Amino acid sequence: MDRVYLANGLVYQGRSFAEKTLRIQDGKLTVLDAGCPTEDGTVWNAAGFRIVPGFIDTHTHGAVGVDVNGATAEDLEKICRFMAGNGTTAWQASVLTDTQEQTEWCIGEMKRHEQMEQRGAELLGIHLEGPFLSPAYKGAMPEHLLQKNNLPLVRHYQELAGGKIRYITLSPELDGAVDMIPALRELGIVVGIGHSGATYRQAMAAIDAGATVGTHVGNAMRLLHQHEPAIFGAVLESDCYAEVIADGRHLHPGTVRILLKAKGADRIVAITDSIMAAGLPDGKYHLGVNEVVVEDGDAKLASDGTRAGSTLTHAVALKNLLAFTGAPLEVILPLLSENPAREMGCFDRKGSIASGKDADLVLLNADCDVVHVFARGVQVK
Repeated sequence: MDRVYLANGLVYQGRSFAEKTLRIQDGKLTVLDAGCPTEDGTVWNAAGFRIVPGFIDTHTHGAVGVDVNGATAEDLEKICRFMAGNGTTAWQASVLTDTQEQTEWCIGEMKRHEQMEQRGAELLGIHLEGPFLSPAYKGAMPEHLLQKNNLPLVRHYQELAGGKIRYITLSPELDGAVDMIPALRELGIVVGIGHSGATYRQAMAAIDAGATVGTHVGNAMRLLHQHEPAIFGAVLESDCYAEVIADGRHLHPGTVRILLKAKGADRIVAITDSIMAAGLPDGKYHLGVNEVVVEDGDAKLASDGTRAGSTLTHAVALKNLLAFTGAPLEVILPLLSENPAREMGCFDRKGSIASGKDADLVLLNADCDVVHVFARGVQVK
C-alpha cells in the first residue's frame, strides 16, 4: 500500500501537542520528527489542524435509523460509516436485553459483518447490557426478560460470538451476580455495574470481585446519600472507570465537573449510549422492543417518558465536555480515546498516536470540529 504522510500538523502525544510528521502505511502509524518527508509517498498538508487519536465508543445502541438489536451485517456497516464521520473510529455494539433467540441472531449478524468489506469505524465487539439487571432500575430493559444470574448462558453467547463479547453490565445486588464476575473475567469479558439499586457494600463487593466499570454513571442507578453512598458512591470512590453521557440531559454539567474532579481524567470514559435516532431528526423510533419518541433531540420511552439512550455523537460530546468542564483539550481527549482503549484492553493498537498502532486519526480545527478522519489508514472524511 502507498505511503501517506501527514505533515505540518500538531500531533497529540503524551497529553500535549507538538509538530510531528505521521507516516501511514498498511493501516499503521509511524511517528516521525517534524519536517517534509524524503521518502516516496503522498504528502498530506495538515497545517492548521490538531491531529488526535480516533475516538472509541464502548456503549452505543445504534444510529442513522439502525437499532443494534435488529441490525443486519449491512446495517452495522451503516453505523460504522456514520460513526467514522463523527470522529469515532472504533466502537462496541450494545445489545439491549432481549430474548435468547434474538440475541443469538444479533451475534450472528455481527460475525457476518466481520467477513464484509468494511470502511469506517471498526466494530470491536459486543456489549451485553443485561439480562442480569435490577427490575427497579431497568430503564428501557424489558422486565420480563431480566434474570438474576445465568453463567451458562453467557458462556454460550461467548462461544457463539467467538470471544467477541467484550463487555457486560450487571446489577451487583441480584442473587448470584457477584459470584459470576470472576468467571466472566476469565471469559475475557469486562464487567460493568449499573441498572442497579445496589448498596455501597454490594457494589464494592462487585468491584472487589473484578468489576471495573460503572455503566452510564448517575443514570439508572441508586444515587449517593450521606448515610448510604450506594453504587454511585462506590464508583466515585473506587478506581472503576465511570461512563459519562455528556449530552447535557443525562448529567448536569456540574455533575460532569464533579465526576471529573473526583475520578480524574484517567478514569472517565465518554460514551454516547446513542440509539437509532442519532443523526436523524426528531420523531418516533425504537430501542429493542421499546417505542421511543425523540423531541428536541431527547429520546424517551413512549410508554412512560423514561429517558432511553441518547442522540449524541462523539463529535458533539467532545465539544460539550470542553464547555461543561472548562478543561483544556489536552485533558479531555483521553476520555474519548485512551481511557476506553485501556478499559477494553485494546490500548496496544488503539487509543493513542504511536508508532505501530492503528492509523485511527481525527483532525480537528481551531474550534475542535471534526474535519477529517482516518480509520485504519483510510481517509473516511
